[in-house]
Amino acid sequence: MRIAILYASVHHKNTEKLIKAIAEKHPEITLIDTTNALMISLVGYDLVGIASGIFYGNFHKSIYTFIAKNLPERLKVFLMYTCGKDSPNYAKDMEHFLAQKNASVVGVYSCKGFDTFGPFKLVGGLCKGHPDADEIAAAVSFADQMIEQNNTISI
Repeated sequence: MRIAILYASVHHKNTEKLIKAIAEKHPEITLIDTTNALMISLVGYDLVGIASGIFYGNFHKSIYTFIAKNLPERLKVFLMYTCGKDSPNYAKDMEHFLAQKNASVVGVYSCKGFDTFGPFKLVGGLCKGHPDADEIAAAVSFADQMIEQNNTISI
């Protein structure tokens, strides 16, 4: 099974901590930093993760741009995000965007992430020390579950 994780982790590398731990356990996963990548074909991938910090209620803008240009129709996708304050709307907005590509969202994982974006900087930030070891382990467990539940063999 071919798996890729698209990610954007720019301020404190919260999201990158999650996906690097996943890649350490699953070195066969292709990691694609959407803040640097322009055109990468995802044809032939069976499962794609989309991981980002949350910026003003949305996944990073480079994720949306990359998906619009590179995500093939009808892929299985799982979502992961880190944020200072969680809301189920973060996943819902991305799910609506992915519906344009007829993607199936098969799971969502979120956890706290150290956040000094915008006004949070004035108070020293939110969620210092996050993601912590337990949240990182839970992200790896979530990825294991996504891989196991969606295991298909490419021919």
